[in-house]
Amino acid sequence: MRRAVIPLALTVLLAASCGGGKDAGMKMITPVKFSDVKIEDSFWGPRLQSHKDVTLNVCIDQIENQTGRIRNFENAAKGEGEHSGIFFDDSDVYKALEGMAYSLQNNPDPALEAKCDEWIAKFAAAQQEDGYINTYYTLTGLENRWDYMDKHEMYCAGHMIEAGVAYYNVTGKRELLDVCVRMADHMMTVFGPGKRDWVPGHEEIELALVKLYQTTGERKYLEFADWLLGERGHGHGSYGKLINRPWPPQYYQDEVPVREMTDISGHAVRSMYLYCGMADVAAYTGDKGYTEALDRLWDDVVLRNMYITGGIGQSASNEGFTNDYSLPNLTAYCETCASVGMVLWNWRMGQFTGDGKYADVMERSMYNGALAGISLEGDKFFYVNPLESLGNHHRQEWYGCACCPSQICRFLPSIGNYIYGVSADAVWVNLYIGDTASFKVGRKDVTLTQETNYPWEGAVAITVGVKGSLNTQIRLRVPGWCDNYSIAVNGEKVEAPVEKGYAVIDRKWKDGDKIELNLDMPVKVVAADPRVKEDEGLRAVQRGPIVYCIEEADNKEGFDDLRIAEDASFKAAFIPDKLRGIVELNTEVEGKNLTYIPYYAWDNREAGKMKVWVPLAD
Repeated sequence: MRRAVIPLALTVLLAASCGGGKDAGMKMITPVKFSDVKIEDSFWGPRLQSHKDVTLNVCIDQIENQTGRIRNFENAAKGEGEHSGIFFDDSDVYKALEGMAYSLQNNPDPALEAKCDEWIAKFAAAQQEDGYINTYYTLTGLENRWDYMDKHEMYCAGHMIEAGVAYYNVTGKRELLDVCVRMADHMMTVFGPGKRDWVPGHEEIELALVKLYQTTGERKYLEFADWLLGERGHGHGSYGKLINRPWPPQYYQDEVPVREMTDISGHAVRSMYLYCGMADVAAYTGDKGYTEALDRLWDDVVLRNMYITGGIGQSASNEGFTNDYSLPNLTAYCETCASVGMVLWNWRMGQFTGDGKYADVMERSMYNGALAGISLEGDKFFYVNPLESLGNHHRQEWYGCACCPSQICRFLPSIGNYIYGVSADAVWVNLYIGDTASFKVGRKDVTLTQETNYPWEGAVAITVGVKGSLNTQIRLRVPGWCDNYSIAVNGEKVEAPVEKGYAVIDRKWKDGDKIELNLDMPVKVVAADPRVKEDEGLRAVQRGPIVYCIEEADNKEGFDDLRIAEDASFKAAFIPDKLRGIVELNTEVEGKNLTYIPYYAWDNREAGKMKVWVPLAD
C-alpha cells in the first residue's frame, strides 16, 4: 500500500518526495467528460441546483445591471463610449458564459441559451476586422494594444476561447468559436517565430489554445501555445506596471525558462494556469522537460507551500507566495481562483501517471479551499479564504475584481469532469460522488452507477452496466487520509493490490456486478510540520476529506481561550437542518464543549470569530 502524500501543514509525518518524472510524457488516462456524468448526489446535487437557480442569476445580474461589463461590449461594437471597470473585466463575462454553457449541458433551459446567444452576438459585434477583440483597448485606444504584457489581452482571449469551446461542445453553435478562431489567428500574425516576442503577464491563453486545438484539429494552436511557454525566462518580458505597481519577473513566472523551474513563485493563480498549460502541451508533444519541471514544482507547492485546506498563496501583497513553510492563518490569502487552479492542475497531473497523490490534493482543494469560496445559498463569494478570522471577514455579493465569483460559477457545474478516467487497461474512479456515468471502454458501452453519502460516510457502492462482459481493471482511489478500508464484489470480500493509491480489481465484469468500498472515517487531530512556525502548539481537525474549524456562533463563551486535547475523543453526528446538512463534531476539553463545523460552511450565519488551528491544551 502506498505511503500517503500529506500536506505539509497537516502532519509531522511528511511523506517522502514523490516526483514522477520517469512516468511522465503522454497522457495515460483520458477523463470521462462531465457531459457523460449525471450527478445525483445528496452533497453536490443541492449545490448544482443552487448554481442553476441562484448563482447564475447573480452573475448575470451583476454583469448586465450592476456593473458595466456587458455595456463595454456594446460600446466597443459602436466604437464609442467609455470603458468602465478594470482592463480585464471582459474575462468575467466569458467565465460566466462558460458556467452557463456547462449548466445547459445538464439542465437544458431555452431562456438561458437565448441569454448566451444574446451575449455572444455582442461579443461578435465588438470584434475588429482584423480579429482583435478586447473592449478596454477598443474604447481607450487601439493604437496602444499589445504594448504591455501585463494588460491581460491574452488572458481575456484565453477565457473567451474556453467559453467558446464549451458553448460549441454543448450546443453545436459556432458563432463564438469562430470569434475565438479569428482572435487566435490575429495573435499569430503579430507573435511567433520570426515575429514579436511576447510573455503574457497573466497565463491562461496557453491552456485555452490547447482546447482550441482539440476542438478544431488545427495543430498551429498547439504549436503557438508551446511557443508562448518557451518565451518565458529569456528576458522578453517588459511588463510596465500592473495597476501602478512594478513587479519583478518572479511575479510573472518569468525568471527562468519553464523547463528549469524548481520552486513556485509570484502570483498563485498565474502559476496554476501556467502549470495547466505546460501539462496540456506535454500531453500532446511528450515534452518531458515540462513534466519533469511540473514534478519538481508539485513537490514545492504541496510539501512546502500548501495549507491544510488545499489553499495556496500566503500573501495579499502579491496574491501569491512568500517563503517555504511560512503559512500564516489570519492573513492567509488563499484566493478562491487559486484553489480551483489546484483542482485543475492536479487533475491534469493525475492523467500522466495514474498516481492517487494528485487526486488526493484535488479532492482536498475541492471540498475545502474552493467550496468555501461560495455561500451555502449560492449568492455570495469569498475572494480571500483565511484560516482564521476575527469576525470581520465576510463573503460579498460581487467584487470590483470579480475573478473569483465568475471562477466558481464555471467550476461548480464542471465537477463531473474529475470523477472518472479511462486508460488502455483500466477504468479509474478518482472521486466518490453519487452519479450515473455512461462512456466507452474500447468499443464497449459501459455505465457506472455510484451511490454514496460521501463525504459524510465512507460507504460507496458502484454498479457496473455492460452488455455481455467487460474484461478490464477497475481502479478505486484509496484516499491518502484513509488508514483502513474494505472492498467487496457481489458481497464477497476481495483483497485488491494497491498501486499508486488505487486499489486494482482485475476481472471480467458482468452486467449488474456491484462493488462495495467502505472507507473508515475517524476524526483526526493533526499537527503541522514543525517548520510551520505559525502553527506551533496548534492542532487542526479533519474527518474524511473535510477540514473542520471552530466558529464563534457555536462556541460563544471564551472563544479565544478554547483548547483542544491531543487525544481528544469526538462525537460525530449528522445534523440535517444545520448549515444545509453537515456532520458536526463535538469534544469536551477542560470541562468545555468544543463544536466543530466544516471549514467550507463558515461565515454563513451571524458574524463571529473562526479558527482552523486551535491551541493545544496543557
